[in-house]
Amino acid sequence: MPEARERAPLTSAAPEARLSPPEIVLVRYGELALKKGNRRQFEDRLAQNIREATQSISRVKVEHRRGRLAVLPERRTEEVALRLQEVFGIKSVSPAWGSASDPEAIARCAKPVLDDLLSAAPPDRVITFRVESSRGDKTFPMTSTELDRFVADRVMPGHPRLKVRLDEPELALGIDVRSERSYVFARRLPGPGGLPVGTLGRGLCLLSGGIDSPVAAWMSMKRGLHVAFVTFHSYPYVGDASKRKVIEVARILARWQQPSSRLFVVPFAEIQTAIRDAAPESYRTVLYRRMMQRIAARIAADEGLAALVTGESLGQVASQTLENIGCIESASTARVLRPLIGFDKEETVAIARRIGTFATSSRQEPDCCTVFMPERPVLRGRIEACEEAEAKLDVAALLDRAVASLEIVRIDTDGAAR
Repeated sequence: MPEARERAPLTSAAPEARLSPPEIVLVRYGELALKKGNRRQFEDRLAQNIREATQSISRVKVEHRRGRLAVLPERRTEEVALRLQEVFGIKSVSPAWGSASDPEAIARCAKPVLDDLLSAAPPDRVITFRVESSRGDKTFPMTSTELDRFVADRVMPGHPRLKVRLDEPELALGIDVRSERSYVFARRLPGPGGLPVGTLGRGLCLLSGGIDSPVAAWMSMKRGLHVAFVTFHSYPYVGDASKRKVIEVARILARWQQPSSRLFVVPFAEIQTAIRDAAPESYRTVLYRRMMQRIAARIAADEGLAALVTGESLGQVASQTLENIGCIESASTARVLRPLIGFDKEETVAIARRIGTFATSSRQEPDCCTVFMPERPVLRGRIEACEEAEAKLDVAALLDRAVASLEIVRIDTDGAAR
């Protein structure tokens, strides 16, 4: 059978009572298939992430199959399949029904699966259709093409709306033939793709209450990075609502990675006051961000996190000109990743909507960046000017006090904050 294609399901409704619950979830991955000598390492991590992501729903067993994984839940298989749509490394998933590995038994299993799916489709619409079989068991008495025709001949009667089309049909009834048991499925639910979280190390994202930094964190997770978060809270100039907003965003992001996430909340008011009193007004925002980079780099070093992640996009705001980015990064001892550097705002917003952070990020709450904001921020800052301003500050003492007073919020994959 050709590689299963992504298709929008005809309906997202759960199967009706006349159809028994699915038995397993077939998991397909895309990019992992390109890994060669170390592919099993990526597969093992994906299996671990699947178990951790679904532990609040059902205990699952994960089996390695040729080119895919099979997830066998003890219960609530449909809910497990939906949860797996938020696990990086997965291209698509299919709830599947099992039968004996016999042509007649497979056809008997396939008929109610197809009937159930078509029952929710508009009655007057022609639907293109095909059967796609894959034989993991080469001793099976039919070729894939023969089984396709055999099953189609038995499931299509009674459905005059179905029209066979072998190339890109709207509905494909999939059959996975194995020696011990075969599986039938009709829905292919898209996953996020990418690489399993944790396969490429760990990083620390500077998380604000805005739209950009959560998307940067999500994109880093998609590339296999497990992400912790750090945010800066300027109490009493900014109230607890700002802090709660960032925690809410972190809770949404935590569902996309396993195991649990951590949010470091750093008190920042003393640093901002010191910068306000000693530095040129136009440089305040750049100097704030230099201190944020220093603190984040300190936390990353203490926690063994290999990189910082920011939501910077070149030229989007005054602090993100090429010169200002250079001024900010020069204060950091850690490598900095900027997944959004070439994005425009519309691209970032589209991803934020997709991953579920947009509504919370759009909620208007003051944050630390609004405290003592300059009327005319510098557009092309100079590192020498930043260092001259910081020479009037006790930078080391300010950093020590901020790090010593930070709060750690642990956020589990179910979104609970502790």
